[in-house]
Amino acid sequence: MIRENQQLFNFLNVIFDVVVLLISVSIICSFSIPSLSFHSFNLSNKIPLEFFIYLIPSYLFLYYELKLYRPQRTNKSIFSESSKILEVNFIEYLFLSVLSTLGIIDISADFLILLLIINSILAIIERAFVRLILRYMRSHNFNIKYILVVGAGHYGRHFVETIEKNPYLGYKVIGFLDDNVEGTVSEIKVLGKLDDLEDILESHIVDRVVVSIAPHHYKKFGEVTYSCEKMGVRVDIIPDYYRYITSHPSIELIDNIPLISVRYLPLDISYNNYIKRMFDIVFVTVVSIIISPILILVAVGIKLTSPGPIIYKQERVGRDGEVFEMYKFRSMYVNDEESTHRNIHWTRKDDPRITPIGRFIRKFSIDELPQFYNILKGDMSLIGPRPERPYLVNKFRESVPKYMIKHHVRPGMTGWAQIHGYRGNTSIVKRIQHDIYYVENWSVMIDVKIFIKTLGLLLTDKNAY
Repeated sequence: MIRENQQLFNFLNVIFDVVVLLISVSIICSFSIPSLSFHSFNLSNKIPLEFFIYLIPSYLFLYYELKLYRPQRTNKSIFSESSKILEVNFIEYLFLSVLSTLGIIDISADFLILLLIINSILAIIERAFVRLILRYMRSHNFNIKYILVVGAGHYGRHFVETIEKNPYLGYKVIGFLDDNVEGTVSEIKVLGKLDDLEDILESHIVDRVVVSIAPHHYKKFGEVTYSCEKMGVRVDIIPDYYRYITSHPSIELIDNIPLISVRYLPLDISYNNYIKRMFDIVFVTVVSIIISPILILVAVGIKLTSPGPIIYKQERVGRDGEVFEMYKFRSMYVNDEESTHRNIHWTRKDDPRITPIGRFIRKFSIDELPQFYNILKGDMSLIGPRPERPYLVNKFRESVPKYMIKHHVRPGMTGWAQIHGYRGNTSIVKRIQHDIYYVENWSVMIDVKIFIKTLGLLLTDKNAY
């Protein structure tokens, strides 16, 4: 039988989410600033009741749609749901703003902004606290799921070792089934052969059967699946080719044929890409207006201190391998810029080719600001893997494993590699490893983290020269 507590846990999650939402509203309404509350906040008034009628169901709907009620047992971070919680609150803010504009609810913009901030913080804390409690319970043998592993080969043993190293998962392997092995494997008993599966399922508590058998035995998989479904037990498979698949594989159906994507790319999802693109456009537009005096001063300084153009253009390789012209404030003498473009090598510390004002603007990355135009054009993003010149791309694609994966997303002005010290003349292999991590694990939160750390590095980065 299937021992599922997930429905109860989901019900409790819904209750906790509603409570957190009500607490958030109560905190805001306790403020003494009149503009931060409802125009006429009174529980006997019709307006607050209408507000809650829209607020609670829409929040729960968004939590459900963004899969916040799915099991999170295998996520290592207790803050794994943070980015989705932020997305929920942002969408809810837009939804309530529209209702307010249409006059359906009477609520101030200040209230909505505070609700967005406070509920995000409290919901993230609440979910993290719940995860900590569940992990504590699982590490002390509560809320345990029992697993039977079919196949005691390399992948089966590796799976068991992984389970034992991560008690927070709340899984316990009760034994192996294998036609060619007897005794114990990795200190786990071999309970019998594959033909004994139904007898084992009847005599033991089993929540999941994990199949890890060699390719030439895959004809047995149909028999195992049939027996598990007959006994009402969930069955999972460890594919022999799993070493080629990333940690977040995705499956899509073409008619009834499943396709497993080797590499999961969050920014391939239209919604994620749209959110990131909208942020880029709004941010660059606003900041460009604010810093326009600085841009003018830098342009004048470049023109007065050395002959040549103010803006330097250089070919770079962007998303899907497309070549585009990237813009920078010119920081080198004209002949040396041309020489650098021909010889293809990175700038060195105390490089004599750099102009006096160029040294200053490179130190604080001011020379990169014209790339705001590249962002508005859609060639780049504010955050992403740094783009390289075509010559270097052709070179590295042959010598650096998985180098071209970074080109699945728009390149950025700063990225995960840069905040970890891999900028300029540093290890290209390490840089690509960080770029791939970003491409496969993108979230709103990781962009926020990169942005904040980049601001701190503007004054302290030793690789900026």
